[in-house]
Amino acid sequence: MPDWNTRLEVKLGDATITPISSFTPTFNVPHTVLHSIEADNVGFVRQPFTFTFTMTVPAVGPAVADLTELATAGGEFAVVVAEKNGTDWTFNSLKFARCVITSANPSNVVVDGVPQASFNCSALTVGVEA
Repeated sequence: MPDWNTRLEVKLGDATITPISSFTPTFNVPHTVLHSIEADNVGFVRQPFTFTFTMTVPAVGPAVADLTELATAGGEFAVVVAEKNGTDWTFNSLKFARCVITSANPSNVVVDGVPQASFNCSALTVGVEA
């Protein structure tokens, strides 16, 4: 049973901006198959990988405003695990550095509950230890 002693956070330098309530990564490692006159599928060319993710953060305090300002300025940030104890995450280690926000989708204001804002991001430096 998970004890949820850890959480994902956005860090800008040493400052924590916000906890992340939802994190959806997408890896893309494209390959182009090579053919020749003599045969099909003789090899492939591996193209550069891309790593994108969508994160959802609660729109409380200045968190969404800070992230929106970061997006408009083109600033880089890192996604980190807040504490190193706990066995509740799929990844043992997350090393998402040099992340940039490519688009933002703030939520509607709601009467009950906390509004959420979604940010689509790309990471230029990725290291994942499962």
